[in-house]
Amino acid sequence: MAPKVLVSDKLSETAVQIFRDRGIDVDFMPDLGKDKDKLAEVIGQYDGLAIRSATKVTPTILEKADKLKVIGRAGIGTDNIDKDAASKKGVIVMNTPFGNMITTAEHAIAMMFAVARQIPEASTSTHAGKWEKSKFMGIELTNKTLGVIGAGNIGGIVCERALGLKMKVVAYDPYLGEEKAAKMGVEKVELDELLSRADFITLHVPLTDQTRNILSRENLSKTKPGVRIVNCARGGLVDEEALAELLKSGHIAGAAFDVFSVEPAKDNPLFNLPNVVCTPHLGAATTEAQENVALQVAEQISNYLLTGAVENALNMPSVTAEEAKVMGPWIKLAGHLGSFIGQMTDEPIKAINILYDGVAASMNLAALNCSVVAGIMKKFNPEVNMVSAPVVARERGIQISTTNQDKSGAFEGYIKVTVVTEKRERSIGGTVFSDGKPRFIQIKGINIDAEVGAHMLYTTNEDVPGIIGALGQTMGENDVNIANFTLGRSEAGGEAIALLYVDEPVPAEARAKLAETGLFTQIKPLEFDVV
Repeated sequence: MAPKVLVSDKLSETAVQIFRDRGIDVDFMPDLGKDKDKLAEVIGQYDGLAIRSATKVTPTILEKADKLKVIGRAGIGTDNIDKDAASKKGVIVMNTPFGNMITTAEHAIAMMFAVARQIPEASTSTHAGKWEKSKFMGIELTNKTLGVIGAGNIGGIVCERALGLKMKVVAYDPYLGEEKAAKMGVEKVELDELLSRADFITLHVPLTDQTRNILSRENLSKTKPGVRIVNCARGGLVDEEALAELLKSGHIAGAAFDVFSVEPAKDNPLFNLPNVVCTPHLGAATTEAQENVALQVAEQISNYLLTGAVENALNMPSVTAEEAKVMGPWIKLAGHLGSFIGQMTDEPIKAINILYDGVAASMNLAALNCSVVAGIMKKFNPEVNMVSAPVVARERGIQISTTNQDKSGAFEGYIKVTVVTEKRERSIGGTVFSDGKPRFIQIKGINIDAEVGAHMLYTTNEDVPGIIGALGQTMGENDVNIANFTLGRSEAGGEAIALLYVDEPVPAEARAKLAETGLFTQIKPLEFDVV
């Protein structure tokens, strides 16, 4: 029997025809996504679901989706899909991460022109029969300095376009290497320098704990007088109240926003202010982009249902069904190793070196590599997945290399990940025990045996008495239960490490207490996806 797919949002007829041409039974009901009750009633009939943003895939919907194998989102954002619930249900979630990069970048450039020349206000005034030529004095973009926060896929295109407009471009991106910046023709700077130099600032980063409110009240006050701010990335990156105040005071000359902290934006501090251009999240709203992502999602869903090929999956590695049985625990291990390195590394990464030993060396190394790189990059870009992670790394100038070797030690196989930055090399090794659980077995060359938990605490110290007591007492005083406690040292009296697996995140107060003891050179909370 042919697979059956439901299209519950507005995809083009060309995209729907792809399913038919591939021999898939497709029901095209573009308004069904707005009726959650009806969707829940019929979803049990389908193997695949193709959506845009209108359909909300909730746990209730997934509970009824007994046949569903794959959800494909025509676009990047998947906030309308409960990915945890989908994973528990065994449903693959795919997106189309590269279909609207140019469109979004072009919108940012258009918004920059609009706020530089006050085009929307001038248009409204002229339509009203006024001729206020002197009122709308603008500025040129040529020779102005553009500050780009986030020089990845979309930000990189904006940099390229801005250079073509003869602008000077400075970029702040912790993961942009100096060599890559030079190739792009931009100057890599720290955030404070960007704020003080830029005539225009444009944001192109995802909304994460690290980027939330990156243009805070404090940072906005550091900007060059007369700056203009453009945000076509995500709401929540800018303190909108503070920006409104600085616009009213004249310190900031203008702003152009396509995204807002609350959407749909019915009311906002930026509304109705002079020289503030607002659009309703139109970054990806072009005919070309919408068609590109629609065609892409139709191909991806078809490929998976007919051949088992997995592309741009957010919650599943790109491996065959046969490989998954053996590689599942090793893929988890690879992701944990990458995640550890990513959470520990704050400076730009130049290279990622991965060593596979024993049985690990005979597996699907492409999938394992992707899992390692995705683990490293996800801290700073949650939308990165196993397919897109190597592309993102390559665009940032990160060199990825692998080494295979025969069984060389006590373990049947292991993986060792080393990250190289301008300042240091950092490595971690791990294996999978017979119980199928990933283990960390070496950090910084120090041998350990640590089970991976959702919440962990990593510390480094000189090998002296009192470490165990300080950690145990502090955790107890803060009601943090220790599930596993692993120690390791290079030599007696030398460098030592501790890795605690705890039942809940270690609060900041507890970490501060540990720091006050003076015993620790590093105290780092870690989080791992162990589902």
